[in-house]
Amino acid sequence: MKIALIGASGFIGSALLTEALSRGHHVTALVTRPERVAAQENVTTVKSDVLNTEALTEQLRGFEVVISAFSGHAQENVYDYYLKGFNSILAASQHASVPRLLLVGGAATLEVAPGKLLLEAPGFPAEHRATAEGAKTALETLRGQTAQAWTFLSPAAEIFPGERTGSFQLGGDTLLTDSEGNSRISVQDYAIAMIDELEKPRHINQRFCVAY
Repeated sequence: MKIALIGASGFIGSALLTEALSRGHHVTALVTRPERVAAQENVTTVKSDVLNTEALTEQLRGFEVVISAFSGHAQENVYDYYLKGFNSILAASQHASVPRLLLVGGAATLEVAPGKLLLEAPGFPAEHRATAEGAKTALETLRGQTAQAWTFLSPAAEIFPGERTGSFQLGGDTLLTDSEGNSRISVQDYAIAMIDELEKPRHINQRFCVAY
């Protein structure tokens, strides 16, 4: 497939790039710093500014799917920057008539009890709140529109560099845990779940989650 991957040089984006390439897909990596993406077969690297909706629209034309691993972690105002970028990506995907948008989401919007989000749990890290609130608003926006087919994949509470095992659980809106009560997933296995969804859609216009 012809994939446009936004944020391909980041922590999750780079894992998605590796997984997609391992399955024979062609990926156009849309990044702010092209030098951070190694030259390799089936990768086209394009310098992109997601806040420039008009330019991004032109860059997304002709793709079968957009995967967004965009984040605003390095910005001073993470919430506003992330939402500006997300809204631009959503609009550009629509204007470019891309059939599907797959979004890297967070775990904070998952329920830990009926009607209670991880974001609202006591002790939720203050340094992650702005990012989590941004992802929450993005998910609400996706659910409230019908112009763009979408999928939002939330990881476990802990996502880390590890092994590519291919053995994990998939769920819906509830935080998944293992037999010991831990909620964990390697970034490599997260990438498998995302590219599986890319190849065989099971969660169109839905959020789903992955954990061990």
